[in-house]
Amino acid sequence: MASNKTLELRDASDADLRDQLNESVTSLEKMRFDHTVNGIENPLELRTVRRDVARIRTELRRRELAGMSAEALAKRDSIRRRRKK
Repeated sequence: MASNKTLELRDASDADLRDQLNESVTSLEKMRFDHTVNGIENPLELRTVRRDVARIRTELRRRELAGMSAEALAKRDSIRRRRKK
């Protein structure tokens, strides 16, 4: 079952997702730095932001794959099969 955040991401446009990704990555880098230097009040926020970044990247990749042609998908599958051997 998809979480509420995932459902919200599916409704967002590509431009909105890219903006959210840039903001989240910047926020994550700042939080990591702050945590290393001084420590942050709630270290579990790092996990939340990291997972948000992963959700956004996953949605962007899902859309990228959905937009690929059948030939590109077949080529991608053959490459993946070759790597498994």
